[in-house]
Amino acid sequence: MCDCAECEQLLQPYLDRVLTEAEVLEAEEHLDHCSYCRRAYRFEEELRMYVRRAASEPMPLELKQKLAQLRISL
Repeated sequence: MCDCAECEQLLQPYLDRVLTEAEVLEAEEHLDHCSYCRRAYRFEEELRMYVRRAASEPMPLELKQKLAQLRISL
């Protein structure tokens, strides 16, 4: 079983579903036994769902204009 630091390194690839079968099993075993890492996983999973929903909603014209005003020239 991996420790919390190793689980943290596996978390994003786990969410992206790009781990090997062995790495998935290692991460899942740790998540089953560690409430801290399980909370971190749930947070990341919910954040991803929120971002997906927010990205699919059209941006109001007023917000686009405000954002355009905030741009700085490089």
